[in-house]
Amino acid sequence: MTKYQILESFGGFDDFLIYLAITAVLLAVFITIYIKITPYRELALIREGNMAAAFSLSGTIIGMAIPLANAVEYGVNPIDTAIWGSIALLVQLFVFVIARMALPTIAVDIPAGKQASGFFLGSISVAAGVLNAACMTY
Repeated sequence: MTKYQILESFGGFDDFLIYLAITAVLLAVFITIYIKITPYRELALIREGNMAAAFSLSGTIIGMAIPLANAVEYGVNPIDTAIWGSIALLVQLFVFVIARMALPTIAVDIPAGKQASGFFLGSISVAAGVLNAACMTY
């Protein structure tokens, strides 16, 4: 491989860094907001070995990452990606609100370690993320 070919391989590296930064910030903002709006402390519960909290937070993070990936893939520029990523963020937060309405005891069940509740919340978050991402393939 020549020096030119190697340099050519890194031709889109600046774009990669821009999109990575946008999605990393959006994911960090989402996680920060999410753990503040839930009535329990996921990270502390996970450190204690609470699998219900691990299921719910992990599913929620995956549910957010999926539409963020689509926002990068289908966005026409970094601003478009940020806009659609922000929409995904709002949708995922709304999913938590819906989950609390569908399963009112979830705020007590997850800290209590009831894995079914954590798995349910994580699963609907992933499902919402997949649907959210599919809707971005305009």
